[in-house]
Amino acid sequence: MEYFPEVSEEQIRREREKARELRRSQWWKNRIATGICYYCGSQVAPKALTLDHVVPVIRGGRSTRGNCVPCCKECNNQKKHMLPVEWQSYLERLGKEPAD
Repeated sequence: MEYFPEVSEEQIRREREKARELRRSQWWKNRIATGICYYCGSQVAPKALTLDHVVPVIRGGRSTRGNCVPCCKECNNQKKHMLPVEWQSYLERLGKEPAD
């Protein structure tokens, strides 16, 4: 059974709105311009990159520039609500190395 700190629906809603604002910003456009996934290093079309919270909102993460990274849909779907240390462990179990 996994434990998540209690994060209110209101807090989640606010953070998702902040994430939408970040996706509209020039900062985000610059981040996705290279088309490189933060996690696996894959090259994809910039518009195919998703915004991922390194520390997920449901785990208490915030929608800040320091916590949001561009990643491919595959990594985003696999990472889900994992914290960085959990994601690292998951990749190690799969025998994969994270991108530098």
